Amino acid sequence: MLTTRPRGTNDFLPGETEKWQYVENVLRTICKDFGYQEIRTPIFEHTELFQRGVGETTDIVEKEMYTFTDKKNRSLTLRPESTASTVRAYLEHKLYALPQPVKLYYIGPMFRYEKPQAGRFRQFHQFGVEVFGSSDPGLDAEVIGLAMGIYHRLGLRGLEVHMNSVGCPQCRPKHKEMLQEFLKKDFASLCPDCRGRYERNPLRILDCKNEKCQEITAYAPTILNCLCPECREHFDKVKHYMEISGIKYLIDERLVRGLDYYTKTAFEILVNEIGAQSAICGGGRYDGLIDSLGGPPIPGVGFALGMERIFPALESQGISLALESPLDVFVVTLGDEAGKKGFQILMDLRMEGIKAEKDYLGRGLKAQMKTADRMKAKYAVIIGENELDRGIGIIRNMETSAQQEMPLDQAVDWIKRQY
Repeated sequence: MLTTRPRGTNDFLPGETEKWQYVENVLRTICKDFGYQEIRTPIFEHTELFQRGVGETTDIVEKEMYTFTDKKNRSLTLRPESTASTVRAYLEHKLYALPQPVKLYYIGPMFRYEKPQAGRFRQFHQFGVEVFGSSDPGLDAEVIGLAMGIYHRLGLRGLEVHMNSVGCPQCRPKHKEMLQEFLKKDFASLCPDCRGRYERNPLRILDCKNEKCQEITAYAPTILNCLCPECREHFDKVKHYMEISGIKYLIDERLVRGLDYYTKTAFEILVNEIGAQSAICGGGRYDGLIDSLGGPPIPGVGFALGMERIFPALESQGISLALESPLDVFVVTLGDEAGKKGFQILMDLRMEGIKAEKDYLGRGLKAQMKTADRMKAKYAVIIGENELDRGIGIIRNMETSAQQEMPLDQAVDWIKRQY
C-alpha cells in the first residue's frame, strides 16, 4: 500500500504537468484581462464555515466532506469548494472597505468523499472566480463570458451554456409550497435523500440524479413561474447582456445547482464529448451568502470549473496544446576537463534564462546525442578534449543537423541571440 496512491487521487507526471501549466497560464492571463486578482486560502477551514456556507441539505455537507478533529478538539474540514473560503477571507480581511466590486480568482485542490469515476475524484482541482459588491446583472454575464473565454482560448468547440433563475427568499416560499404540494402524492416513492429534503429544501429534489426521482419531478412546477418582479427583471437583464456579448444560451428550468447558497442566476457550461460528467463549469449569483456568514448584506456572483474535466474534453476534440519545447540546449562533453567546461557553459546558459541540460552518466558521444534528440533540444553544444584544447565548441542545430565551430567564450552569447 505504501507504493499505491489513495483511491480517487492522481499523480501528475512530467509530460502531464506541462499541460496543466499551460492551462493555468491561460487561466491567469484571461483573469488579468478581465481585472481579476488571485487569492489563496487554506486547504482546511473550520467545519462550520462549510455547514453554513455550502448548506446543510447539500450532498457535500451531508455525505462528502473530509472532516477531522485536531488536538484541541476543534472540527476542521478539507475544503470541498472555495466560495465559502473566499467569502471568509473577504470578511476577515475587510476587503469590503476596498473599491467595489472586488474581483478574485483561485486555483487549487478540493476534497470530497464520493465514488471515483471518469472526471470525478476525491482530490480534484478547481479554478474559480468570485465577484463581491455589486448586484448588477452585467456581472452575471461577465463571469459566464470569462468562463467561455477560457474554453475559446483553449480551442474547445460545441459548448452549451444552460441558465436558470433560482429566485430569492421572497419568491422561493411560493415555489416551495407548490413543489411540496406536487410531490406529496409521490412522497413515499422518493429516494431517502429527497424525502429528507422535502421539508428543508424541496428545490434540491430537482437536482437529484436518482432515476425514479427524476421521473417523479419531470413535470414539477418550476421556479421561473414563481419569480418575484425583482428576480424576473434581473434574469431578463442577464439574458440581454448575454445577447449583447454574443453568447448563446439555453434556458433550463430544472437547473438548480448542488449548493444551497445560490440566488437568482444559476448556470452550467456543458460539453458532450466527455460522457456523463458533461458539465465542465457551473456557478451563479449568491446575494445572501456573505450575510449568512456574519457579514454585511453584500451581493456576490461567481463560478468554478473542474480542471480534470478540461483535458478529456481537449483530447476528445483532438486539440493539442502548443507546449513550449522542454529544452533549448544539450551540452555534450567528452572527458573530465571538457565536462568541467561544459558545466560552466551549462550554468551560464541557465542564468541567461535558457533551458539547458547535460549528461551526468559518462556516456559516449552517440548516446548523448540520442538523449539530446529525445529531449527535443534545439541545439547541442559539443565539447571534446580536442575542442577544449583549441578553445572552441561545436554548435549543432538539432533540427537541420547544420554544425558550426564557435569560440567557447562566445557560445553563450551566440545562443542567447537565437532566442
